[in-house]
Formats: sequence, C-alpha cells, structure tokens
Amino acid sequence: MRWKGQALGWMQQLLFPPTCLGCSTLVTEPGTLCPTCWSSLRFLERPWCPVMGTPFSLDLGDSMLSAQAIAEPPPFGRARSAVAYQDIARRLVQGLKFHDRTDLAPWMGKWMLRAGAEILTDADLVIPVPLHRNRFLSRRFNQSAELARAVAELSGLVHAPEALVRVRRTRQQVGLGARERHANVRGAFRVPEAALPQIKARGIVLVDDVYTTGATVAAASRILLRAGAGHVDVLTFARVLPGDFRGDDQDTI
Repeated sequence: MRWKGQALGWMQQLLFPPTCLGCSTLVTEPGTLCPTCWSSLRFLERPWCPVMGTPFSLDLGDSMLSAQAIAEPPPFGRARSAVAYQDIARRLVQGLKFHDRTDLAPWMGKWMLRAGAEILTDADLVIPVPLHRNRFLSRRFNQSAELARAVAELSGLVHAPEALVRVRRTRQQVGLGARERHANVRGAFRVPEAALPQIKARGIVLVDDVYTTGATVAAASRILLRAGAGHVDVLTFARVLPGDFRGDDQDTI
C-alpha cells in the first residue's frame, strides 16, 4: 500500500536523516550539499575548448581551441569534467578514493552525466580506467569503476569494466610532474583478447575520477584505439584546471 511506503520513508528519514555529501551537515534531501559546500563547488560550463573541455573566460566561438589542444593534440576526441578540482570537489574525490565512500559515486555520476551529455550521446560503452590487480586487492574497489557504473546506469549505456586492464603496476601519480606521469603509465594498459569484439568500431567513454595532466587517460585511449575502437572520449568527475597543477603538490591526485 502506498501509505505504508510513505510511512517507511518518513521513518527512514527520522532514523537516518540526510546529510550533506561534503560535510555531513543535515540537509533536506539525500544526495545534496549544504549551502556552504554548494557555494564552493565550481561547475565547468561553456564556453570551453571543444577538445579539452577547459573553460574560456570569454566566448571565442565553437571552433576555437585551447593552447594545450593545439600544442599537444590528445589521442582521444573530447574530454569533459563536471567540476573543477577545488575545495568541496577535492573532498568528494578523496572521500570516494581513500575513505571508502562508495555511496558518493551515484551522486557524483549525476553531475558527470550533465557534463558529458554530448559525448555520451555518441557512445556505446563506458569503460573505467582500471587499477592493477594488486592495488585493487588492497583498496577493494576501483573508484573509477564506481563512477563508470553510475554513469552507465544513468545513461543507459553498457558498462564494460573488463574491456581494459592494467598490466603493469605503476607508481601512484601523486607528487609526479607532467613528464613523469606520462612515463609512469606508458605501456601500463592492455585490451584483453576476449574484449576485442566488444570494442571493435565502438564509441567509448573512458571514465576516471580526476583529469590532472591527462597522462593516464591518454595512455589508455591509445590502447583502446589501437585495439580497434571507433573513437574514445574522456569523462571525469573533476578537472585540475591549467595553472592549478603543481607536480610537487602531495594533495594532487
């Protein structure tokens, strides 16, 4: 009966009231932020570089590329991120990644769905950036796979976490400079033979938690394209904006 379901919902809210995703302050609806946390969140909006997804301060037209896209064209087609990696966004990412807050992934996925609407429309598969099996065993879950699962469910696309594997255990990217990050992930990924038919000529959205220098998603994109993918786009929850990255910053993912 409907009234029983409503009563159960009221009881759950009474016993387990919803709290802010960022600071655990009481809020009115599950999956929301308090006003203080909301005000510190910077959503990435147009105008932006159509390739890199980095915002422009002025609208320069749909065909204007960023300096990064011109100087270092990426192997993937487009990159999109929901928010800037600052303040509350940083706290959400680190809560998911280092503090087992897998409950955050569905809510973060909703913001990613909005940011990646145009690339998800052109896609067939959602593939997370994989962890090496040793790191997966120690962490017990892959934060990128949790986000990819949420995005796939919300968009109706196929989640294919087994289509890309990390065959070499790399150093954590934290504290590495841009050049070191690219060297660190070179040769780290492979498409299993069993997955080749699944990705052949397909449009792929590659999902990660944070886009920092792009080294990891670039290396993974190259492997997917060499294995026959039709095209690869990148979707992350957060983005370290140009000028914000410091190789010696121990807090940079």
